[in-house]
Amino acid sequence: MSDAVLTRDAAEAGDAARRRGSLGLKLQQQAGILGALALFIVLYLFYQANHPRGFTGQILIQNANEAFALALIAMAQTVPVLMAGLDLSVGAVMTLSGCIASHLVNGTPSEIALGIATCIGVSASCGFINGCVVVYGRIQPIIATLATSAIYMGFALILRPTPGGKVHEDLSWALTNDVREFALTFGLFENGEAAWLQPFAWVPVPLVLLGLIVVLIWVPFTRTVTGRTVYAIGSSEGAAYMSGLPINRAKLAAFTMAGLFAGLGGLFLALQTSSGNADIPQAGAYTLNSIAAVVIGGTSLLGGTGSAIGSVIGALVLRTISFNFRIFDIAPLLQPLFEGLVLLAAVSLGGLKLLRLKNKLEVFR
Repeated sequence: MSDAVLTRDAAEAGDAARRRGSLGLKLQQQAGILGALALFIVLYLFYQANHPRGFTGQILIQNANEAFALALIAMAQTVPVLMAGLDLSVGAVMTLSGCIASHLVNGTPSEIALGIATCIGVSASCGFINGCVVVYGRIQPIIATLATSAIYMGFALILRPTPGGKVHEDLSWALTNDVREFALTFGLFENGEAAWLQPFAWVPVPLVLLGLIVVLIWVPFTRTVTGRTVYAIGSSEGAAYMSGLPINRAKLAAFTMAGLFAGLGGLFLALQTSSGNADIPQAGAYTLNSIAAVVIGGTSLLGGTGSAIGSVIGALVLRTISFNFRIFDIAPLLQPLFEGLVLLAAVSLGGLKLLRLKNKLEVFR
C-alpha cells in the first residue's frame, strides 16, 4: 500500500473522529434541552393516553392555549437569567399588558392594531425601564425588578380594579383555535380549505404563534452582537468588558426583550379569557413558574448557558404535570410538591455538571 493511500486513510479517519467528537460535544451542550424534551414527551403521551378524549384536536388546542402564556413568560425570564440575573417583574408586566388589552383590543381593525401595538410598546418600555434601573442605578436585577413589579401591578390595578373588559371576539376565537378556524374566521381562503392548508389545518394557532416568535425574534436576536454579548455577560462580565463588548446596550436590550415577551404573553392571556384581571397571586405564580421552566429547560441560573427554546420546553413540562394531576383528580396541593421535586432534580443535574467542570479545571492548575 502506497504512502499516499495511507495518508488519505489516516486523514479520513481523523475527519471521522473529529465529526464524532463534534457531535458528542453538541449533544453534551444540548443535554439539558434534550432531557427536558424527553420528559415532556413521556409525560404528555401518558396524559393523552389516559384522557377520555385523548389524541384529539380539541384537547390539543386546549393544552396549547393553557401552555402559551407560560411559554412566553419563560422566554421572558430566560434573557436576564442568561446574564446571571432574575426578572421578578415578568408576571406583573404580563398582567399589565392583559389589562391594557381588555381596554383597547376591540373595535375596528385599525383600533385593534393600535391596541395591540400599545400593549407591546408599554410592555417593552417596562422592560427598558428595568434595564435602566439595573444599568444606571447599579442595582441588582432581582432587587430592581422586585420594586418595579410592585409599580406595574399598581398600574394594572388602576386600570382593572375588578376583572372585566372585553377584547375582539373574532380575534379571540381565531387565535385560540386551529389554523382551519383562523382561516375561516378571517375569510383567508374559500371555506378555509386551500390545498396547501390541509396538512396544517389541525395545528393550534398558539403553537404557530410560538414558532413564529422563536424564529422571527429569538433566533435573530441570538445571532446579533448584542445577543452574543448577553451570553458573554453571563459567562464572565469582566472578560466581556475587557473584550470591548457593549455591556450596557446588551443589558438594556435583554430586559427590553424580557418585557416584550411578557407583554405578548399577557396579550394572549387577555384574548384567551376575553377580559383583563389584575390578579396579584396569578402574576406571582407565573413569575415563579417562569424561573422553574427556565431551570428545567437547561438554562443555568449562573448565566451564560441555555436557550429560550429550552425554557419553552420547560414550560410545557410544567403544564403537562398540571394536566396529569387534573386528569387523575389528584389533590391540587400535591402539584407544587411534585413540581418542586422536578425543579430540584433539574437544579441538581445542573450543579453536578458544574462540579464536573470544576474538577476538570483543577487538573490544569
